[in-house]
Amino acid sequence: MDEYTPKERLARALRGETVDRMPAISVTQTGTLEQMEACGAFWPEANDDAETMAKLAEAGHTAVGFEAVRVPFDISAEAEFFGCGIKAGTKEQQPSVSSHCVKDISDVEKLKNFDISQGRIATVCDAIKILADKYGNELPIMASMLGPFSLAQHMNGDDWFMAIMTDEEFATALMDLTTEFNVAYAKKMVENGADTMVIIDPTASAMLIGDEYYKNYVVPAHKKIVDAMNELNVATVIHICGDTTMSLGLMESSGVDAISVDQNVDVATAKSKVNSAVIIGNLDPVAALWQGTPESIREVSQGVLDAGVGLLAPGCGIVSKTPNANLQAMVEMAKSHKY
Repeated sequence: MDEYTPKERLARALRGETVDRMPAISVTQTGTLEQMEACGAFWPEANDDAETMAKLAEAGHTAVGFEAVRVPFDISAEAEFFGCGIKAGTKEQQPSVSSHCVKDISDVEKLKNFDISQGRIATVCDAIKILADKYGNELPIMASMLGPFSLAQHMNGDDWFMAIMTDEEFATALMDLTTEFNVAYAKKMVENGADTMVIIDPTASAMLIGDEYYKNYVVPAHKKIVDAMNELNVATVIHICGDTTMSLGLMESSGVDAISVDQNVDVATAKSKVNSAVIIGNLDPVAALWQGTPESIREVSQGVLDAGVGLLAPGCGIVSKTPNANLQAMVEMAKSHKY
């Protein structure tokens, strides 16, 4: 008999506390075609309608076996909220940002009086409420949002990387706006029932922008989100793409509970770079989970477990064509692992 509910187990595991076994979760996007077919909820509708979104999120639990439900499936709703152009998603592809909305500090000023009850972010909050009402006593309700640095980059485009180096006033103003938004959005998701917060900030990489700019812009922003979540007793996870090995200590300095690393990171080395943050990952979503077999996935999972990963999970968002059987193999390996 299990000692903890899935909700209790994940909360304890994310804080490095003792549990009976490893939780089986994905902190990155979970939607796949086989899940869509199993539950009758498909992209792109599952990105735009709360009931459909919740139904597909539920399939991660009922069809695959993840011990959590998680929304949303894409990372463009935040940029869309502020006025960025969006390339529509399809049954297999997520929507993406196609144009930007901020050129200078005057544009930032115009966006300050935002209303988080509007747009697709409100749909995400509604989906969280649906899932929390159904599963909140038993399962973790995992919310995810695009982090403030990557949101700023979506809003400003590729000019953003030059702006942080040459226009501190503008860069600070835009980061203040996106961070304020992230905190408000996170609080609303928690109000609707989320108990775990995942910050996906793919371009906020010290390997990309350097330690100095990461310290100046990213750490303070992430810390504000983490502090707000700590006040609400909500565990926090951060995911940044690429080889983040040398910046893991910087990432941890925000106070985050756990860090999701991608397949380019060696788990044993990652563990040596942090003090207490739980390391999550890092099965390759393409080579291992999509293109592999249940047998090969069990083998690679064992290697990651042997390296001491805190939570076994995909190294990035799950590819939509990934077979359920492959994900189930990862889930089985997690559930059978005792720390």
